[in-house]
Amino acid sequence: MKFTKMHGCGNDYVYVNCFEEKVNEPEKLSRIISDRHKGIGADGLILILPSEKADAFMQLYNSDGSSDTMCGNGIRCVAKYVYDHGLVTPDRRTLKIDTPVGMRELDLTVENGKVSSVRVNMGKGSATSGIPENIRVHDKDLKFIGINVGNNHAVYFVEDNPVLEGINKWPDSKFASEGVYFETHEKFPNRINSEFIEIISRNEINMRVYERGSGETMACGTGSTASAFAGYISGKLDNDVTVHLRGGDLRIFIDSDNTCYMTGPAVEVFTGEYKV
Repeated sequence: MKFTKMHGCGNDYVYVNCFEEKVNEPEKLSRIISDRHKGIGADGLILILPSEKADAFMQLYNSDGSSDTMCGNGIRCVAKYVYDHGLVTPDRRTLKIDTPVGMRELDLTVENGKVSSVRVNMGKGSATSGIPENIRVHDKDLKFIGINVGNNHAVYFVEDNPVLEGINKWPDSKFASEGVYFETHEKFPNRINSEFIEIISRNEINMRVYERGSGETMACGTGSTASAFAGYISGKLDNDVTVHLRGGDLRIFIDSDNTCYMTGPAVEVFTGEYKV
């Protein structure tokens, strides 16, 4: 099986061009190839599939093999792959990528014949909880804002949760051991993506994420979008926010109708073949 390793702000996936390849048992394959010691190493597997109504269809599998509906960093890389590898003509600057939660339109920035960054229409954000809502996680009384941007998120602002002060500097081992309690909380029977936000200004935040099915990742595009949107609807943030992640920065813009736009880089790391 031929594959391409790509990342957006360090959120890395193995991409397979299913215009040419056929992948059997993708759930099992994702667990195997995501292993950072015995596999290729990734946050999961993304299949780039043909679509009758779009330039491609994106199907995502987390590193634990579970399927997911949307990935902001992943869809930027899909757009880069589709353009850079000639699945569309070189004059194109806008693509449509279909997903399990609907079509997404992406605007490309092209430099020297390759995509360098992508702006994604992430759709309209919506609240799925109170603003905020109380929750008790591992003996901690906390407040969160539930957001859906194609998948579900629980956003925790440190200013509302003093017990989380300094979470962006917690050792990886502590963050991982605590993160699982947030992901698997009984309030979220299908598990949840959890974002922890330190506000720098009304247009700038730090974010650390514990993703459903993958644990901590270097970045999360949908999580960045959800966090900016949660800050916007709660009055904490303006509608144009730079999100600082462990792997880089993303910019989120929220239109007057609550449509969210995410802009960030997409990087191809290497290509190879994996024996399946």
